[in-house]
Amino acid sequence: MNLVAILAYPLVAQAAESSPGPHTSPQATLLRLLQAGGWVMIPLALASIITVTLVLVCMFSLRRGTVVSRRFMETAEALLRKRDYLGLIAISNRHSEAIARITSKTLDFATKHPTAPISAVREVAETEGARLSSSLNQRIVYLADIATLAPMLGLLGTVVGIINAFGVLAGNTSQPRQMLLAGGVAEALVTTASGLVIGIVAMAFYSIYRGKVTSMISDLEAASSHLLNLITIQQQRRQERSKVLEGGEL
Repeated sequence: MNLVAILAYPLVAQAAESSPGPHTSPQATLLRLLQAGGWVMIPLALASIITVTLVLVCMFSLRRGTVVSRRFMETAEALLRKRDYLGLIAISNRHSEAIARITSKTLDFATKHPTAPISAVREVAETEGARLSSSLNQRIVYLADIATLAPMLGLLGTVVGIINAFGVLAGNTSQPRQMLLAGGVAEALVTTASGLVIGIVAMAFYSIYRGKVTSMISDLEAASSHLLNLITIQQQRRQERSKVLEGGEL
């Protein structure tokens, strides 16, 4: 059962209990309303399934430990102070945190290009950090897309339903026109309600996860700046020693 059916079930049950005439089960009433929405309910049902999937995936994947961990930061600081760059690269490759990837890329460039200026090393770290930040934002942007498209699909279904209702109204002269029109419009509005439900839920979770991603990116930037400053200090000391050695030889 998709998101629309779950959220609409209480209202349908109440309507079925309060409606006069033969008793109709809520399941039958819900199925009839979903069928009345027409073909537009198919993409809306897919959108609801994708929304639930994205919400669950983000719930388990957007954790602060996947970006920065205290254990890695302590290890990285200790190895940087010892100038054990190769050891830190090996440890970074064994960790899955985002800060470990930035550290690995930065140190790999610094060790392969020892004479590179500090600005080049900083640019490598900033580029990798921007890529990882974009990846975090990309995980939740699909919820915003669904929140925009679902109501539009619902409105499309309503317009198609109203067109069909007027077509039935024009071809049927035996029944009251008001009853035919009211029934057709009521069934057509099912798609609008479904699209709004999906859009509201998707936008609500997008807002929640957007704040979480923003906080995670801030932590990543702070950790990256701290490690980059340590690397910069070590690089400057190395360059100063090289200049002193060259001056002594001369």
